[in-house]
Amino acid sequence: MIGEPGAPARSKVHARLNRRAEEFIARSPLVLVATASAAGQPTVSPRGGAPGFVRVPDRGTLVIPERKGNRLVFSLQNILTNPRVGLIFLVPGTDESLRVGGEAEIRDDPELCDSFAERGSGALLVTRVRVSECYFHCAKALLRAGLWNPDTWPERMGISFGQEIAEEGGLEADAIAEFDAGVRRRYETDL
Repeated sequence: MIGEPGAPARSKVHARLNRRAEEFIARSPLVLVATASAAGQPTVSPRGGAPGFVRVPDRGTLVIPERKGNRLVFSLQNILTNPRVGLIFLVPGTDESLRVGGEAEIRDDPELCDSFAERGSGALLVTRVRVSECYFHCAKALLRAGLWNPDTWPERMGISFGQEIAEEGGLEADAIAEFDAGVRRRYETDL
């Protein structure tokens, strides 16, 4: 139904990073990390930082810092039982994306974690990825989405984590506003 990829498309998939991939990662402030549990349940989690927050020690390796978050750690738990990961790097204003696949391991070496100091704190953990495939994804999906075109953006949507938690019975209705205020404070003080 979809057809076969042409020879040029097959030739764009590399077994390791090349110079263009390294440059793209150095410009990227956001990577989406896909993992799956031992039972196959997938999840995708964003990781962000200043451009270049993901390091490339060599063309076969990526190192991603783990920062403070919601502590659900689905991705980290998945890596412990199923090390296969998929990554998508995005660069604002660039319609192409970079896809990387490989095997991950979680490291807690204090010196390595401290080397990722940002906003006065080192990384909590570091995920090291051994690259097995890498390629640039064409721009069609992001062009269709108008992702970088502000004229196509809908009105900004606010999310109330208090309401989300209350809906499942984890928070009383009269505590929603206070909970959301705490979330906003942490956005300012706890990145």
